[in-house]
Amino acid sequence: MKKTIMEVMKNTAEKNRNKVALKTKIGGEWKEMTWGEYYDQVKITARAFIALGLEQGKAISILGNNCPQWFISDLAAIFAGAVPGGIYTTNSPEQCKFIASHSEANIAVVENAEQLAKFKEIRNELQDLKAIVMMNGSDPDPMVHSWAELPKIAQKVTEDELNKRIKAQKPDDCCTLIYTSGTTGNPKGVMISHDNIIWTAGQVIDLIKGGPDDVIISYLPLSHIAEQVVSLHGPYIMGATVWFAESIDKLGDNLTEVHPTVFVGVPRVWEKIQAKMLAIGATAPPLRKKIVAWAKKKGLAGGYALQEGKPYPFMYGLASKLIFSKVRDKLGLDRCRIFISTAAPISMDTLEYFLSLGIPITEVYGMSECTGPGTVSLPEPFKFRTGWAGPAVPGTEIALGEDGEVLMRGRHVFKGYFKNEEATKQTIDPEGWLHSGDVGIIDAKGFLKITDRIKELIITAGGENIPPQVLEGKLKAIPIVNQVVVIGDRRKYMTALFTLDPDKLTAELAAAGSPAKNMQEAAKCEKFKAYLQEKVEEVNATLARVQTIKKFVIIPTEFTPEGGELTPTMKMKRRIINEKYAKEIESMYK
Repeated sequence: MKKTIMEVMKNTAEKNRNKVALKTKIGGEWKEMTWGEYYDQVKITARAFIALGLEQGKAISILGNNCPQWFISDLAAIFAGAVPGGIYTTNSPEQCKFIASHSEANIAVVENAEQLAKFKEIRNELQDLKAIVMMNGSDPDPMVHSWAELPKIAQKVTEDELNKRIKAQKPDDCCTLIYTSGTTGNPKGVMISHDNIIWTAGQVIDLIKGGPDDVIISYLPLSHIAEQVVSLHGPYIMGATVWFAESIDKLGDNLTEVHPTVFVGVPRVWEKIQAKMLAIGATAPPLRKKIVAWAKKKGLAGGYALQEGKPYPFMYGLASKLIFSKVRDKLGLDRCRIFISTAAPISMDTLEYFLSLGIPITEVYGMSECTGPGTVSLPEPFKFRTGWAGPAVPGTEIALGEDGEVLMRGRHVFKGYFKNEEATKQTIDPEGWLHSGDVGIIDAKGFLKITDRIKELIITAGGENIPPQVLEGKLKAIPIVNQVVVIGDRRKYMTALFTLDPDKLTAELAAAGSPAKNMQEAAKCEKFKAYLQEKVEEVNATLARVQTIKKFVIIPTEFTPEGGELTPTMKMKRRIINEKYAKEIESMYK
């Protein structure tokens, strides 16, 4: 039977009233909130929002980093019959205005003075906005209310009034708007229903055998569907405990305090952990290096044996005891049973690096439009395959269109784009298939592998269709290369923009015999460029002639969301990169 979010949360809170639901660090100490307290806070906040003028069917905008107030605001909006819409903390006032205006937000919930300033700048252009609530701090402005004021404001609205709004909702009603970060143009508002969330998260929880003993760390942006399913919605379905990381920079330290049982990272997070471990490994004594190299060989063979249901190689157990268990302990992943990468393609180099250390990362392919996961794998025999995104979420279907496009169908498919019927019709066909815009292949066991984006296919001047991500994956395997963008659409030949890995820079400059001391100098150093050219030629030797990289430019800084080159989930914004580095690109075609 279909259920609403309110029914499920009430049930969990009543069953686990005194169990810890949320943990957050305040003044250097972890503070706890029980399920009973959490549920009560959601209801009080929902009443306060109604008192501040939140209408049924309207929205609230939430702008802040992961914390209990974010969760409470989101769920309170849903309880009150409204729709929460998260905004990335890196968004400009103009981007905030688009989302708040498009969603018809009555209330904006902001983390602090910095985020409040964005809404103060745009509030006169937001006709639906009635109030702003601060998670932390206060402001004398009469439109702005502190978090501490909410219980008093809530007294103006009765429990009965809130209950009427709760009862008026149906499982198929839209209860959340996810604004796609979008690699082009304005974001679209993805309408997600109660049933989308409860059913989809429930299917994954059943598969991974999730339960009240699970521990989750919340640190990825909550305006993204993946983090909402993993740390906001999943836990109240299974009664798990969520710890909030202090920040992305302190994630490493926090992991060793939290010891999560399930860990989800985007490729950039896994790459950073890998880079840090490689840097530490480089300073190890020779004997230690030899032991690690031996163990990693066993680990990689063991990882692939596990996938095929074969026994581990001889002495795998010793390697695990000597090296793998210690690595997990150091990372704070000693209790972790599932390691996931999602939101963007991850390189084979990173996957095999962790596999060789007894950490089998499984990839989840999905999108906002299918409520997060479209596929899910388990680190068990026959249940995962390195480099593949795994089989469809149980109870759903995956197929390939005539052009190889990945199609999905099931109860996880969204209700449509808010105020955009045209885009909805282009995305969900009359048979209920969701058109992903991704190109993939499916193996005999039903495992999916994404090979490209339909819109990102490079069509050269000679009419060749070239998937840039395949080339970028190969070029990223060059140790010094951090990020790559391959260029070549409607051009005579292929070129690339490279950014360099700061953690490997010193060693690679020395290997190149370059006098350069930093990224800026390396980008201009002819000796270093010649060294990198040799590495590119090695990759070129594995490619078809039309795919080979003829020229490249080194960009002296990293691509970042703040710089505009990446979305908040670290996907490349190709159009922005093409515009921002137009001069550098044109220089390669002269």
